[in-house]
Formats: sequence, C-alpha cells, structure tokens
Amino acid sequence: MTASTLIANQIRPELGDFGSIVCFKAVVTGIEEALGEKAALIALIAAGRVRGKQLASALNIQSGMPLEQITSAMQGALGQAGTRLCVIDKIVMVDDAYQVFCRETICSSGEPQGSPRSLSYTMGALQGVLEIATGKRLRGAQVESVLRGSNHDVAEFKEY
Repeated sequence: MTASTLIANQIRPELGDFGSIVCFKAVVTGIEEALGEKAALIALIAAGRVRGKQLASALNIQSGMPLEQITSAMQGALGQAGTRLCVIDKIVMVDDAYQVFCRETICSSGEPQGSPRSLSYTMGALQGVLEIATGKRLRGAQVESVLRGSNHDVAEFKEY
C-alpha cells in the first residue's frame, strides 16, 4: 500500500482520510471516562487488532513472510507515506518474542513526560498484523516508552 494507493481509495472526497490526533485522543479519553481505564485499554487494543488484520490483508502479508519484508510493508503503510499511525524503526526477534520499535505513536503523542499512558490502539494494530504474519495468536505488552525515558515505544509480542 502506497500513499498514491491511499489517495486513490479515499473515503472522504474533500477532507481525505486523515483525521486529527487531537480528535483521536479525545475519543480515547472519552472511552476511558465511559468504560474505565482497564476496559478502555482492552477495547482500544481489540479495535487496533482488527485494523491490523485488515491492514495485513490489504498489504498481502502472509504467514511465513520474512520479517524484513513485513517490517518494510508496515513502515510504508503506517508511517509518513501511509496512515501516519507511527514510525516503525525495526521489528526484531528477541528470544521467543517479536519486538516492534516505534516512534511518534499516536498513543504517546501530546502526552507529558512521565505520563502513565500506554500504547493501546497502536499496539493492537501491530499485534493484528503480526498475528497474520506469524499465523499465531499473540499477546502484547509495552516494554519501553518514550514517555518514561526510552528512545522508542517498544511493543513486545509473545505466542499466547
């Protein structure tokens, strides 16, 4: 999926398909207010996971593809030339876990240093893609945060 593909398939003819981070963050905090933090986190991860699986399908990502190819496809689709959900610098295997190193995630944007905010929708989207790419059910956790001193938001995924 390229930027030109995204533009050619626009849903909104005048405004385009990109929305405001400010509005997205308002959705997140509204869901937290309505459901509570824990239920909101579960709902946002689930929503991201659905989107990730849709994205994997659109990118023709399949089980058994090389990690470098998956990384490249995700960088294009989610980064500056794509939906701008986040910048993915790398995806690596550490022991039995996939680690995704991201920057400028929508979930961390606008948050003050030291904020307890964690990846939710972004982590779910990454998880959905990786589940299709691996053919396995994965469980994710954020292991590093730009809000708490790291250079990256790092999401780690292990087989369920």
